[in-house]
Amino acid sequence: MKYVLVTGGVVSGLGKGVTASSIGLLLKACGLRVTSIKIDPYLNTDAGTMSPFEHGEVFVLDDGGEVDLDLGNYERFLDIKLTRDNNITTGKIYQSVINKERKGDYLGKTVQVVPHVTDAIQEWIERAAMIPVDGKEGPADVCVIELGGTIGDIESMPFIEALGQFSYRVGPGNFCLVHVSLVPVLNVVGEQKTKPTQHSVRGLRGLGLTPNILACRSTKALDDNVKGKLSQFCHVPAENIVTLYDVPNIWHIPLLLRDQKAHEAILKGLNLLGIAREPDLTEWTARTKVYEMLHDPVKIAMVGKYIGLKDSYLSVLKALLHASVGCRKKLVVEWVEAGHLEDITAKEDPDAYKAAWNRLKGADGILVPGGFGDRGVQGKILAAKYARERKVPFLGICLGMQIAVIEYARSVLGLHNANSTEFDPETSNPCVIFMPEGSKTHMGGTMRLGSRRTYFKVPDCKSAKLYGNANFVDERHRHRYEVNPDMISQFEAAGLSFVGRDESGRRMEIVELPSHPYFIGVQFHPEFKSRPGKPSAVFLGLISASCGQLDSLLHNFGQLSKPMANGISNGKATIKAQQNGNYFKSSNGSLNGVYSNGNGVHH
Repeated sequence: MKYVLVTGGVVSGLGKGVTASSIGLLLKACGLRVTSIKIDPYLNTDAGTMSPFEHGEVFVLDDGGEVDLDLGNYERFLDIKLTRDNNITTGKIYQSVINKERKGDYLGKTVQVVPHVTDAIQEWIERAAMIPVDGKEGPADVCVIELGGTIGDIESMPFIEALGQFSYRVGPGNFCLVHVSLVPVLNVVGEQKTKPTQHSVRGLRGLGLTPNILACRSTKALDDNVKGKLSQFCHVPAENIVTLYDVPNIWHIPLLLRDQKAHEAILKGLNLLGIAREPDLTEWTARTKVYEMLHDPVKIAMVGKYIGLKDSYLSVLKALLHASVGCRKKLVVEWVEAGHLEDITAKEDPDAYKAAWNRLKGADGILVPGGFGDRGVQGKILAAKYARERKVPFLGICLGMQIAVIEYARSVLGLHNANSTEFDPETSNPCVIFMPEGSKTHMGGTMRLGSRRTYFKVPDCKSAKLYGNANFVDERHRHRYEVNPDMISQFEAAGLSFVGRDESGRRMEIVELPSHPYFIGVQFHPEFKSRPGKPSAVFLGLISASCGQLDSLLHNFGQLSKPMANGISNGKATIKAQQNGNYFKSSNGSLNGVYSNGNGVHH
């Protein structure tokens, strides 16, 4: 096993996650099998209990792991399925060490950071690196490890020490360190300053790690004299210094690295130059060019309560982007603070109220993502009501589905006090209830988490067609509350159709309003399995409905003739989609790649 370690210096938020993902993609394009590990030095066991404002979104894996959003970047770029063990936290390490100590594994020993904690870190890395994540048997060729935080952080110290020992133990030909650092340009002087990077590298070397490659973040490409200075003071060859300058979108980063021969420097450091081929990024480059050329806009109103930090909805944004590129449209997201749609805001801040409603009314489609707590719920309900009554394409995810059901109960069934027991435990019409297997005492990891199967009960519904006329679909979940199964007959009698359910038939997974052009709610989180070349089916539906292409899309899906096992295309194009009068197909032989995300069995 070969290891590439990505560290960061000077400031956080430089883009280590995107850099690590791009390095992985580049190595994969060279014909290597790649896996990834993210190290988060915080004491939380996982990301599940952290506020999206604090840490961005919580990304959910197939096995139910609640992990850092960088694992989402790895999955999207590399098209792999990671496990909870691919995210290492200080909490997980200390918990494992303490469990060993309690069992008597260290009997008679004084348990210390060195060697016990550092050994546990190294053992975890080696174990996680061996887990196959690309659907093939056996371990990958290269493991890309990202160390969160910045060099010098007090909480990172055990990991730095462990990784220093690890690099020595696996040997120089099996370990390559890429250090991401800032080269700022001061407006006063106008020149690129190398001192921050010099100090960062000096600190890294003082802790026992020597970078093989410097990835310098800057507004523009590094001047040759700046590279020379960095090479001299940081003891890194000039050809191993790459610039990650500002680009229009992150899909350019792998191309930047390739153009600067970063793969050659990494392969040389790992003794893989004779084994790997030249990187083939043809499909990635084509998709990036398409993305750059899009100018016909599609406006989607994102109605949420965490819009102060865009990373709170990172996977949802990426899924919208994948679908809009698939439909050849330029995505424009209108951020709508849910609370600003409510009557109380009309009194307290009329300008914010008016602006929020103008953004909502000006959108081609409306999306209500997941969330927790009752803040902004009334605003989300009003957004769902507006979409339903005005026939605006609507997608509700998790809580977004639940509020669509609550709104229908209040407006159509006439149950004015209908609510979720999450927001009103005493409601006399509980149309959303706490799941029986959930825990009300422990927060972490006690929800319904990970990949679960949804069966389509109405074969002719829009969502089944979007999933390629599948019998079932496997999607990832993260919720504590569900639609009350005892009220389903009432809803269906009034025109709401619960088209997707779990294997028991009592847990509602997908709801549609058949009389509406596109009104779908899903209990799962389809955004977590969306990929750049394989947009999520329901997101593709929302975007195509929002730009008037849904009928054409569904018609073509309806023409499917050949069965495809597990939703995976056989590499031959089965149908073509009409986009603005032009027919096109994706290079993986599926309509926008929808069939390639492993969802459903076709008959």
